[in-house]
Amino acid sequence: MNNIMKYKGYWAEVQYSDEDECFCGKIEGLKNSLISFEGTTVKELKKDFKDAIDDYLETCKQTNINPEKQCKGSLNVRLGVELHNKLKMKSIERNISINELIKEAINMYIKTN
Repeated sequence: MNNIMKYKGYWAEVQYSDEDECFCGKIEGLKNSLISFEGTTVKELKKDFKDAIDDYLETCKQTNINPEKQCKGSLNVRLGVELHNKLKMKSIERNISINELIKEAINMYIKTN
């Protein structure tokens, strides 16, 4: 079962609130914007999700602001000294950058899982 909704390059995890008796969610990973949505049915939830993103994008357009993206494409990973050394040696053996080696490893992991 998947509880992630996607629309126009944005995604959100959906949760259920027993207290409020509704589904709810918010777009994850935005620093300066809060985009949330809810619905008592799946149909309402999907509509409110899409409407919230469309409204955000339209507001950005009208105010001449670039919409935030959830992921920027760069990531700071703390590996520890031993793993970092092993990674550097492997990158030298393969004659590629550490960055390229990490991207390859992540791509392989995602494809197999």
